[in-house]
Amino acid sequence: MLHFGTDGVRGVALEELTVELVRDLARAVARVLQPTGIVVGRDTRESGLAFERSIIEGCASEGVAVHLLGVCPTPAIAFAAERHGWVGIAITASHNPWSDNGIKVFASGGHKLDDAEQIDIEREWHSLITDASPTSMGTVHDAVHVIDEYVAHRTHVVGQSLGGLTVVLDCANGAMSDVAPAAFRAAAAHVIVMADQPNGRNINDRCGATSPQLLAQKVVAEGADLGIAFDGDGDRIIAVSRTGNIVDGDYIMAIAARDLSERGLLRNKGVAVTVMTNLGFHRAMAQCGIDVIVTPVGDRSVLAALDEYDLVLGGEQSGHIIHRAHATTGDGVLAGLMLMEYLARAQVSLDEAASMMQSYPQVLVNVRTGERVHDPMSALGDAVASIETELGADGRVLVRSSGTEPLVRVMVEASTDAIAQEKALVLANILVGAYGGTIEGAH
Repeated sequence: MLHFGTDGVRGVALEELTVELVRDLARAVARVLQPTGIVVGRDTRESGLAFERSIIEGCASEGVAVHLLGVCPTPAIAFAAERHGWVGIAITASHNPWSDNGIKVFASGGHKLDDAEQIDIEREWHSLITDASPTSMGTVHDAVHVIDEYVAHRTHVVGQSLGGLTVVLDCANGAMSDVAPAAFRAAAAHVIVMADQPNGRNINDRCGATSPQLLAQKVVAEGADLGIAFDGDGDRIIAVSRTGNIVDGDYIMAIAARDLSERGLLRNKGVAVTVMTNLGFHRAMAQCGIDVIVTPVGDRSVLAALDEYDLVLGGEQSGHIIHRAHATTGDGVLAGLMLMEYLARAQVSLDEAASMMQSYPQVLVNVRTGERVHDPMSALGDAVASIETELGADGRVLVRSSGTEPLVRVMVEASTDAIAQEKALVLANILVGAYGGTIEGAH
């Protein structure tokens, strides 16, 4: 049985995640959240249309109206839920390959579900598995016009023309393929587009935020000012400078944090990030007098911290950037536009802007075990303590179990890559000795 993970439900499309499961999940969402309507959008995977039909069927059986956006970015679905008071369902597996798919749910108002809502929906969902779906007439509305509202809102936030800046957009053959170019052109940027020809199976395939190498080559070849790579559903970005340097989410957040702070717009002078955020980010924020709140992995955790501490900026190294004053979730278009607006206003290059932060070498090694390991620190406690003492202020260790598969992730930051690699392998080998399995990601 599938469960909610760090960001919705995911599985192999039509095998693990079936049309029946998606139909019943839609029914459970309708029963628990009691929406006035449900807005539905999908990314470009070939299984998306079948799941869209299942959601329509499930909502109809509960008498809930469906508002269809078709292919659109996940943040546009959250925007629709916020603006119109609907519950939102995004059909996407984000950065995963085309063969996977998933469901993300937004509460009315565009917020990610909290833990209690997820538990209630999951309980109702699982109870429906043996319950025949009743037939009932529901209504379906074309809501594609809301995508134009989304683009207009995000470009209005920028407040300044991006004219004169040339950007290469890598749309990951995903949900941003039409929307992102329209938004950046509306903001008067000169736009060059790549990976914008989705065929149902090429989403995230050697392109997008998880594979920005071809984007880097394109930026340099075109002499562009920068490049921006989206993931498959468009809720995160990775940037590339004119010299081809990769600029990840930590750098993008650092640039935004300093800019907002200097303009008096960084509410409570703090940011929220996850445990994966680089030590260099923490050092950069300390130099700017900015507080850092650290959360578990996942943009849902970051959002919860933003609301708890009344902050306006947070995100993840992977490129989820949340500008909470303007959006309810991570938004690649918004983050990209605001990054470019800063470069245009400050008249600096991305390399110059990113120089405010220096990353520490960070090594991530996965140990794939036969079964889930719920408490890896029981085998690693003494070794981790010893390594952390040795690294001192110039490094750190993070060990955590994956929430979706039998993996233990070992992350080590240190003053050099060689030291980080050495210490990560020491810990990984202890895990293999204790639990069996294989090491992935070691150089």
